[in-house]
Amino acid sequence: MTARPAPRRALVVTAHPDDTEFCVAGTVMHWTAQGAEVTYCVLTDGDNGGYDTALPRQSIAPLRRAEQRAAAAYTGVREVRFLGYPDGRLEPTMELRRDITRVVRQVRPDVVVLPSPEINWARIADVHPDHRAAGEATLRAVYPDARNPFAHPELRALGLEAWEVPELWLIMGPTPNHFVDVTELFERKLAALQLHTSQTANLDDLRALLHRWQTEHARTGRLPEGRLAEAFQVVELN
Repeated sequence: MTARPAPRRALVVTAHPDDTEFCVAGTVMHWTAQGAEVTYCVLTDGDNGGYDTALPRQSIAPLRRAEQRAAAAYTGVREVRFLGYPDGRLEPTMELRRDITRVVRQVRPDVVVLPSPEINWARIADVHPDHRAAGEATLRAVYPDARNPFAHPELRALGLEAWEVPELWLIMGPTPNHFVDVTELFERKLAALQLHTSQTANLDDLRALLHRWQTEHARTGRLPEGRLAEAFQVVELN
């Protein structure tokens, strides 16, 4: 189910560095290969991540930013923005909505990819409260904030006019309705994920884990046996 054309511009909003590589890097590679301009917006600084207790905590956020930039470049993404909110304490505040709205109005995307604010009980990793807070804040930023010229007047004072996002692609949610075949891109997707060394170097079964998740998505989407897929809930807003 890859018939939908690549967007001209896409904005991928995630809570943490590496969320994109786990959930959407294969689709992003499809898009960038077709000339799409993709921007990543990572909401937290990622400083609660990692497994090496010997590393000073203050070194984690810069390390994770560098890893995310490297992984983005590998998938053809040139622009990564970090909002720097505390990892593990993300809430859909008005300030976060404003900051995401700023990025939406600057990028003016045709598609916004975001975590679903709904709980997916089938996979505990997707239930992380930062993921759901990121989804809720982004949803509110897209609708109604970014399209409302009277929301966040300080942004309009900066020349950032309202922008209506036509389409949302939700990840990690319980009710996907669109599946992108990433079978041929699996090795590249895995390589991008492995660039997040601080998060994945200790995972002996990373390949098997990723393969299992992509297989589950493909089966849910009724792709032929042996195919691998990324899953989305596509919502058209216009």
